[in-house]
Amino acid sequence: MNRLLFGASSAALVLAAAAPAAAEVTTEPQATSVQDVIVTAQRREESAQKVGLALTVVSGEDLDKRNIQTVNDLENAVPSMEVDSQLGGGQPQFRIRGVGLTDYAANNTSTVGVYIDEVAYPYGVMTQGQLFDIARIEVLRGPQGTLYGRNTTGGAVSIITGAPTDYVTAGFNASYGSYDAAKLEGFVSGPVAGTLSARLAVAAETGGGWQYHRDTGETLGDKDTKALRLRLNWRPSDLTDLDLNVHYSQDKSDGRGLRLITTPFTSGGGKVYPIDTAHRITGWGISPYFAQLIGVSPNAKPFRDNEGKGVSLRLNHDLGWATLTAVAAYEAFDRKEFNDWDATASNEAGTYFFNDIETISQEVRLASNGDGRLQWLAGLYHATEDIDGGFYSDFSEAKNLAFWMSTTYGQKVQTTGAFANVDYRLTDRLTLIGGLRYEDETRELNDFKTEVLAPVPRVNATASKAQSMGEWTGKIGAEYAFSDSVLAYANVSRGVKSGGFTTYNSGLPDQLEPFKFEELIAYETGVKASLFDNRLQANAAIYYYDYRDQQLQGVLYTQTGRVGRMINVPKSHIQGAELELRWQPLDNLTITQAVGYKYGEYDEFFFVNASATEAAKDPVTGEYNTIIYSDRAGERLPFPRFDYKGSIAYEHQIGDWGVEAETNYAYRSEKFSTSSNSIIGDYWLMNANLTFRPMNGGYAFGLFVNNLTNAYSEESRNRFISASTGSPNAPRTWGARVSYRY
Repeated sequence: MNRLLFGASSAALVLAAAAPAAAEVTTEPQATSVQDVIVTAQRREESAQKVGLALTVVSGEDLDKRNIQTVNDLENAVPSMEVDSQLGGGQPQFRIRGVGLTDYAANNTSTVGVYIDEVAYPYGVMTQGQLFDIARIEVLRGPQGTLYGRNTTGGAVSIITGAPTDYVTAGFNASYGSYDAAKLEGFVSGPVAGTLSARLAVAAETGGGWQYHRDTGETLGDKDTKALRLRLNWRPSDLTDLDLNVHYSQDKSDGRGLRLITTPFTSGGGKVYPIDTAHRITGWGISPYFAQLIGVSPNAKPFRDNEGKGVSLRLNHDLGWATLTAVAAYEAFDRKEFNDWDATASNEAGTYFFNDIETISQEVRLASNGDGRLQWLAGLYHATEDIDGGFYSDFSEAKNLAFWMSTTYGQKVQTTGAFANVDYRLTDRLTLIGGLRYEDETRELNDFKTEVLAPVPRVNATASKAQSMGEWTGKIGAEYAFSDSVLAYANVSRGVKSGGFTTYNSGLPDQLEPFKFEELIAYETGVKASLFDNRLQANAAIYYYDYRDQQLQGVLYTQTGRVGRMINVPKSHIQGAELELRWQPLDNLTITQAVGYKYGEYDEFFFVNASATEAAKDPVTGEYNTIIYSDRAGERLPFPRFDYKGSIAYEHQIGDWGVEAETNYAYRSEKFSTSSNSIIGDYWLMNANLTFRPMNGGYAFGLFVNNLTNAYSEESRNRFISASTGSPNAPRTWGARVSYRY
């Protein structure tokens, strides 16, 4: 099948294809109305208000205003979305409407599909370093698969980068702020020769270390990133369009420090660490043996040494009766990352990840042309994925352990999907929608090994496992246009997400058994309205998810300890609602509001009662003499129930200058952390921006404050061995920025 799709892609390239590649944000500005944003969520250009899906668009301009620097920060702009990096690591964990995978290992795919210029990034860690020179980001909620290359249960994040232009343009954004944080982005774009145009974009970031070691005062958190993207666009004819995308990113930043957040921690060496109270406090340490093992200095602090690179070629060709699109891509990511999970100078839980990830993907699509009653799309997708690596663990000062461990593995994945989607306008107002997909996938875990490296070497476990999946998914729905400005829709869709393997330190056979794929049947209805001469856009949706074999990060207990394992919950459900408003009451005043509510329960789930098991632990030996199981049906799923996001922007002209004052804010309610068996509190986040620009000039400068109220918040928690830790978000920071466009 791999050869078949390469052949199909090659044949498409020979045909030479066309309809333009995904364009930048297109707007139809009206002095007295909300701008109409054109999106490509359904693989065709159309107004976001005409798309019968729960969809949020974040423009490239909004990224700086909302302090969105990585994909993790998208949660502060999109309703019903959370993006956390478990244990302070560099791997984001996506969750939309309560559907998401929590896993610190790098070998399991996300429940949310992430695409950059139509190329799928199946593993979360690969998405870091990609948010620069962005035209827009489209976030779709709910199962996807009849329009996109991969099948997902949670939703899709489609990132569209700046495209080459047929005129010369250039620009840069530069900022400097608290803790010597500096950031620079720049681009140049225009025609190169004849029908060939190009766009070169670069980005770099340094400084910003806002944390400090509780014992030494040493800073932590400085960034050191570099990225480059070159896009070439060739239009040999009016019917043909070729887009080449070559990109590279490097991240040598400090890691995120953790804080001690529950009962005082006593290290294996007997030192007692109190609960941390200061926002910026953290701690770390590394043993001489571990430093030598991973090849770093004996005083190394948490760090990342990651490198990503890739190339993709997209072809569009207008066949008259349809548009042919072919996308071929190669992506590689090299991960090296040291984290200290006990957050102290004690060496209870130092971890060093090392992974080499390679993906090769091809997608071929045919889509109808024109605006007739029948709109259709059919495609074929294939990908091969190779992941090698694992991690080292330093338990040399942990109670009842006192050794160093290694877990290594290789994983190979073959995925093939065939998909189709049809829209038929039955009347001028009623459109019926249907989509179907078949996905075949094989996963192999090869040469898995967990071993103690020192002081007494031994092999704890070895395994090679395989898993396959062949599943039909799809969607049926209807859209009804009450008028040109009010659209109602209803959809029923089924999505699946791949199973996988738990690749943690292991000595238990049960931990190594594959976990199953999960499936989700989603029922959703909504309305999109443009009211009062398009001064107000109001979008609302309600949904119910029937969730089977939900993937969850659980635990296994033995008499002497507990280990993590990915498990399946037989049956659960999620229900919720969302409301998004964009209002322009005055020509120079824009207000956005978004609120999400979601609630879920386990319906069938018999599992370990962690609280009761911990309470029954022998206080002298620390052994688990009684492992207690209970019926967990009726328990609430561990995600925030409410979230609220909004912004207010006011523009005013003073002489020859324009001034914009903008504030944006986000609220997330409390959530339960299964890995720490504790509650992560709710939080408010507020940012403010003040921008000045001449009315007849291409430059602008401004001031910004992020986390205006200096609120404390945590993105995740964990209890690893003995220490209970939280991963804090940054305190208040401020700075200045300048930009220029030619």
